Amino acid sequence: MDETPKRFDRIIAILIQLQSRRIIKAQDLAERFEVSLRTIYRDIRTLEASGVPIYSEAGVGYSLMEGYRLPPVMFTREEAASFIAAEKLMQKFSDKEMAKHYESAAFKLKAVLRSSDKDWVSNIESSVMMQPKAALFNENAPNALAVLFKSIAEKKQTKLLYRAFEAEAATQRIIEPVGIFHDHDNWYVFAFCHLRDDYRQFRTDRIHSIWTTDDPFTKEHLSLEAYLKHDGEKVPTTRVRIEADRKIKKYMDFEKKYHGFVEERMEGDFVQMTFLCRNIDEGFARWYLTFGDHARIIEPESLKERVLALMEKMQTKILTDHQR
Repeated sequence: MDETPKRFDRIIAILIQLQSRRIIKAQDLAERFEVSLRTIYRDIRTLEASGVPIYSEAGVGYSLMEGYRLPPVMFTREEAASFIAAEKLMQKFSDKEMAKHYESAAFKLKAVLRSSDKDWVSNIESSVMMQPKAALFNENAPNALAVLFKSIAEKKQTKLLYRAFEAEAATQRIIEPVGIFHDHDNWYVFAFCHLRDDYRQFRTDRIHSIWTTDDPFTKEHLSLEAYLKHDGEKVPTTRVRIEADRKIKKYMDFEKKYHGFVEERMEGDFVQMTFLCRNIDEGFARWYLTFGDHARIIEPESLKERVLALMEKMQTKILTDHQR
């Protein structure tokens, strides 16, 4: 097997690594590229022979001579800091394949920074974390986003094994992805589903397996925004009005948008909120219970009845558990 193309790619990647960090150890390079230290030493000699000014110090590592830059573009410290935030987001909120591609791109971006700026950015990197609330992808389909992006770009149909929320087992679907969006702490793909002969949205953590096909789209699709706007208009809603203590408004602000929030009006020590809600019996009623001791329901009566029913059920359960 000819290792020349593979070695060439590795040498270029090592150069990018050297440009992205002030000092890098041979052991770190060996672990990253899964080769021996001897191979790294040989690759470094090849770069030096090609005219790349590499400074080495025993026990410390390798670095490029100050002022050596291949790319013509430069970034400010503030621009570099924005890359750190984006990289952390990509690591936690995208799938493994896309995160890997972004990491590679980030190394190239960092490569053009001055040595002092690399230190500045490095200090920020270890102090920024992103924590998703739940797993965004099924462990059997960790690269779902990358597959969907490819499907959209090439306009090729995609096959899924998908388990709906209330389904007992996953079913095979053939879809034509229109677009991808993030909402309610989850990734969704909006697509034409051949099984249902209609447009549907699929949550990525419920995709058990996914693969592209060679079959082209059978339809010309509108933009994702057009479909989502139309979908929102045709779903029936219920007008809800509540009044809450002003002091808890800041806690309600975090999630009110998920329940069809329309407007609010301040009245002394209270705030009156209006919603056009899609699901008052489960979603809104249960959300209301989290702050119900500081609020009251103005309308509708059906919401009051639902909240009372939930409270009675909770009371019965607590009393039963207490008596055991």
